[in-house]
Amino acid sequence: MLRLHDHRTGRAEEVARGPLRVHVAAGADRALIVADLLRRVAERTGRRPVVVTRAEGVEPSAYGFSDLNLPDFPVAPAPASDTAVFVGPAPGPGLSVVVPDAAPAGDDPLCLRLGVLRVRYREPADLAAAAERARDDLSRWRGLMAEWARSPGRPMDPTYAARGQDALADDLNSPAALATLDRLAEDPDVAPGAKLETFIHLDLLLGLDLVSQIGSA
Repeated sequence: MLRLHDHRTGRAEEVARGPLRVHVAAGADRALIVADLLRRVAERTGRRPVVVTRAEGVEPSAYGFSDLNLPDFPVAPAPASDTAVFVGPAPGPGLSVVVPDAAPAGDDPLCLRLGVLRVRYREPADLAAAAERARDDLSRWRGLMAEWARSPGRPMDPTYAARGQDALADDLNSPAALATLDRLAEDPDVAPGAKLETFIHLDLLLGLDLVSQIGSA
């Protein structure tokens, strides 16, 4: 079940099942990253297809789409469908993911992406501070994954995988999903191989390229 905060009711509401249209109506880096997170989570909860479009002029401010692990969402008019979700700094005509605008920060696009995910999408964000913390987190997680990859393979841990997925499906609670990674990394009762597979599984939703140091010297 995917739930999103509905500004019209002030509550998190279940998103109707079935195909989903997501339209980034305004904003830049933060709105695009949140739209991509919504796409990934919606697809994982079984919705097909999930189509993301953007208004003319909505694009990353300092990087290319691929630098931020984003598809190049096509430019299109706002959809008229009742099932569409609008993303931007202001509410759209229906169900909206309202993302306060924030200035870009940092010289590493994936630090920016993680910085965005460190803050609930509906809250104001200091991306400079979040991106600075993200640099250390990315380095630590990638180093751990490279270390775990040298251990015997194990299936992913279903408990931690479910916690991360459930957090993201509950109004895109990315800070809680990231906290799940931290708890998993420190859990002595989970084998390294299982930690690796679970990190990979959740990173398919988060889009942080955490496997980048596996196999490096």
